[in-house]
Amino acid sequence: MWNNRAQGRMDAAEPGTSGRYQERMIDQLPSHYPCAKLKLDQFFLQWLSEHQDLVSTLVDDIQAGRPIHAPSQPVGPSPLSPSTAHMIFASTPPLSPSKTRSPSTPLSPARRSMSTLGGSQKRGPLATIPQFYFPQPSANAATGPGVLLLEPASRDFVQRIDTHYDTLGVPGGLLQKAFVKMMQEVCELPSMVAYTLFRRLCGGEAVVDEERSVVPRDKLIKYWTGRGLAAASPAKRAFECLRPDNQDHLLFQDLWPLLECVLRYHPGLEFLAETAEFQRKYAETVIHRIFYSLNKCGSGRLTFREFRSGDLMDALYALDRENDINKILKFFSYEHFYVIYCKFWELDQDHDFLLDKNDLAHYSNCALSYVIVDRIFEEAPRKFKPNTPQGKMCYEDFVWFILSEEDKTTDTALTYWFRCVDLDGDGVIRPREMLHFYEEQLRRLEGWNQEPVQFEDLLCQLHDMLAPSKEGAFTLRDLKRTKPQSGLFFSALFSLHKFVSFENRDPFAQRAEAAEFAGLSDWDKFAKIEYFRLASEDDQQEQAGGLDGDDGM
Repeated sequence: MWNNRAQGRMDAAEPGTSGRYQERMIDQLPSHYPCAKLKLDQFFLQWLSEHQDLVSTLVDDIQAGRPIHAPSQPVGPSPLSPSTAHMIFASTPPLSPSKTRSPSTPLSPARRSMSTLGGSQKRGPLATIPQFYFPQPSANAATGPGVLLLEPASRDFVQRIDTHYDTLGVPGGLLQKAFVKMMQEVCELPSMVAYTLFRRLCGGEAVVDEERSVVPRDKLIKYWTGRGLAAASPAKRAFECLRPDNQDHLLFQDLWPLLECVLRYHPGLEFLAETAEFQRKYAETVIHRIFYSLNKCGSGRLTFREFRSGDLMDALYALDRENDINKILKFFSYEHFYVIYCKFWELDQDHDFLLDKNDLAHYSNCALSYVIVDRIFEEAPRKFKPNTPQGKMCYEDFVWFILSEEDKTTDTALTYWFRCVDLDGDGVIRPREMLHFYEEQLRRLEGWNQEPVQFEDLLCQLHDMLAPSKEGAFTLRDLKRTKPQSGLFFSALFSLHKFVSFENRDPFAQRAEAAEFAGLSDWDKFAKIEYFRLASEDDQQEQAGGLDGDDGM
């Protein structure tokens, strides 16, 4: 109805008024239709960009005074043709058939205009964008001294290095102490890693006098930028300082230079300076503990991912802050080494640094069942060190054993014992496999005059405590999910002392122990108690020796 009335008024208008009416409508487009003006400009630019040659020819003809001839065919659809009328007067553009845009987040008119113009206009030459990604070279990549020096981080590194070389340098480069200080301040490296890098850049073991050797500036910059370390994290820098060339992982021997620097430069280990044998055993034990904690798969190849995810960097930084080596519980504590070494020495009756089944069965006053000892020597949890005599366990394998036995809350320990109990190797521990180990445990409980816990009752208790995903089937994932309670699962099967201690636990004593050893892991608690016991025994022996000497006088 309203359309008919409007049409009648237009028909009754004077001749020529319809054109003026359309002009007024066009003038009112920006106010009534905010998108229309932008669309008209857009279509005009689109038409202009598609017919630049024609427009240029017409302009040249006008300037030259030549007659202008209109094209015989239309050059394109008019901006106001029916095919584009909807595009002008519609409040939102039509949706794409392939993608429906949410009506609550439409593109703004300016963005719609720019997106259309970007696809229709002829683009000029692209602007030169400076490189912003600098891929790190691979381990086998051949890099020269000038590679990556254009990287902003590398330029900043070179400038800071130049400052230290200008202020602290001597003819030829930097001395050891100045080099270590610079690497701590500029590169955020632990001092022990800096000492290791200094020795490496000076020639490694061939260096006669490290304190008087120097590292040239160009040699350091070539090494640092060649491995892409200017913008790397401190963990990546430390890993690269330890990693040999043409190798993307760390082996046991690759950490040996680091431990030599710890033994030589940390004040808490000065008392070992005259005992080379204990220095070697200390370094060996620390490296075994590092691989035990970080290299959980036991491959013997420590990758950067494992290095970064572990807590070795925290322990290395702690060496710079703490002069008492025994307060650094992770890896470097001398008391922890002393406990491990003395435990091994007590079991090794012939002192050939090898243990057999009978030796290991005497561990902790025969706490382990024979069936689990057999599984260990079958190399079920991990392969023994290569070239170890058949039926023997070396010191490295004993370190893995004692760390797993005394702290069953770690992932490495759970994996170690899971492989022992999983007889068929299918990744699931079932009641029949548990019974195979518990039968001997039950006989030993009866021999100790302890009230035996029947297997059915034990199975129900463990099932309620661990709540496996599938009834009657315990997986490694179930055990890792229920730490630290999962450690009792294995103690109940083959570790007699720990199982009896749990059955006869005193809640009041447990609270007192938790308060005394707050913040310590099971291994830390064990090492602290055992070190106190061993130290007390040594004191008693010394006192007894002194009394015998007095009697002899």
